[in-house]
Amino acid sequence: MLVGKMRSDVDKLWNAFWTGGITNPVSVIEQINYLLFIRRLDDIEARNERVSARMGKKTKRQIFTDEQQRFRWSNFKQLKPDSMYKVVQEEVFPFIKNLGSSETAEISTFSKTLSDAVFMIPKASLLSSAVELISALDLDNADTAGDLYEYLLSKLNTSGINGQFRTPRHIIRMMVDVIEPKVEDRICDPACGTAGFLMSALQFILEQKTSSKYVQVDEDGYRHGFVGDQLTEQERKKFENDTFYGFDFDLTMLRVASMNMWLHGVEVPNVSYADTLSKQFIEENKYDVILANPPFKGSLDYADCSPTLLSEIKTKKTELLFLLLALRLLDLGGRAAIIVPEGVLFGASSAHRGVRRTLIEEHQLEAVISMPSGVFRPYAGVSTAVLIFTKGGSTDKIWFYDMEHDGFSLDDKRNEVSENDIPDILTCWRARSEKSFADARQSRMAKLRQEMAPLKSERLKLQEDINRLRFEKVVSENQSSVEDHLFKQESALESLDQAIHVLQKEFNQLSRQFWITKKDVVANNYDLSAKRYRQVERDEIYYANTEVTLDRLERLNGLLTNETTSLRKLIVSKGGKT
Repeated sequence: MLVGKMRSDVDKLWNAFWTGGITNPVSVIEQINYLLFIRRLDDIEARNERVSARMGKKTKRQIFTDEQQRFRWSNFKQLKPDSMYKVVQEEVFPFIKNLGSSETAEISTFSKTLSDAVFMIPKASLLSSAVELISALDLDNADTAGDLYEYLLSKLNTSGINGQFRTPRHIIRMMVDVIEPKVEDRICDPACGTAGFLMSALQFILEQKTSSKYVQVDEDGYRHGFVGDQLTEQERKKFENDTFYGFDFDLTMLRVASMNMWLHGVEVPNVSYADTLSKQFIEENKYDVILANPPFKGSLDYADCSPTLLSEIKTKKTELLFLLLALRLLDLGGRAAIIVPEGVLFGASSAHRGVRRTLIEEHQLEAVISMPSGVFRPYAGVSTAVLIFTKGGSTDKIWFYDMEHDGFSLDDKRNEVSENDIPDILTCWRARSEKSFADARQSRMAKLRQEMAPLKSERLKLQEDINRLRFEKVVSENQSSVEDHLFKQESALESLDQAIHVLQKEFNQLSRQFWITKKDVVANNYDLSAKRYRQVERDEIYYANTEVTLDRLERLNGLLTNETTSLRKLIVSKGGKT
């Protein structure tokens, strides 16, 4: 459970780097990662020493030789700042860079990504403060350590730059909740970034395998304490070594992903350096679940792209290629939840239509969840959607949800708000095949239509009367009486609008989820945009009758003529000329 003090400790660590001269958030994360890794090496060695002591055996050095004991965190943290800085900069950092593919599997994933690592901490006082703060962090409990690191990564968002690296956590959790990964699954993110999808899947599985007595709820209402006590020994071994796989071609992100998985309790993080769209990446039919928010709005040269992907659909668009890649990586019956830009849903090019056709005709496209354009603000304003599909089979009908609110304001501030469709999305998804659920919603929608119909008719009458009174207010000689009546009618309209709004809001919520048959989608060139199919109750707009408008124009013209005549007479009476 990430209590206030733990958050405060992370804030202090972040601020120490910020005030110490490192103001690029990614650089801060990088330097903290290196220090966490150095501490982790010492923790692993200390654990090995304890095991050897219990067994009465001489300790076999796996990481630090006898001559390298000064490189250990527990030893150099005792030094004065200047001495510590010299040891870390000149000896410890070169040491970790040269670990390479260590024989110890537990550290090899991170160590082999350190070839381009740069020690950027500019002064001894900053290093000393950082070492002191990191030493105080509770990293022994995977649940707590994982939460601490997630909170640290959230700084990428709030710092104002580099937020593109992180998909919003609540969107990731929604996708994981829809897919419902299991401990026996192999789960992959082919563009893993910080490993947010993989770690959310880890948390989901642990939650299913944790007895309720261990679960805690923090001050923000989030559940923690998922210890996985119900995992068998065989399940835990697979869970820690052969469940989560990530790929990225950014070494910085690989280091972040490795540390994220490590601190969440994955002993051997399976994250690898790879451009998964390239011809060098040849994996196929290997995974049970794909979760991803791959980079889009980009294009590749045909020469660099995997020929097996181009043989399906010839395109340079990365958002289309990643969908084809997901199909290739999945084993038969495997499931995917992937974020795409909305252009994928309705793009008119042969490549766009071809990918949609492949998903529908050759596989089972289960769901399209359209998301509003503000979900990725302030870093991107593009509208997106989540595609849910299963490899193999065929599509009979597709479940749609047209999300309008995600629990946060859709402007650059992204403040928390009460409107949130995600709980309803999950409720509807889980009950999507239940006839009674669908019938109940349809029945309620019909009743709401019935209740709104007379109110909307009354509103049109009020609008007509208000329109008349506003005209009479201009032309009438008894304006006081007209104004009183107008105020009364406008107040009645305001009350009526409020009553309609309550009913309309509920109707709109109920209408956001719906089914569309494959036949209808095919008839529309495989268009998958929710707006094309969603039934929307459009209000009848009041327009004044043409004859009434003409009569009023005639009255105004008559008044103008009378006023002009009176003015002319007045001028003549004063001796003027007209």
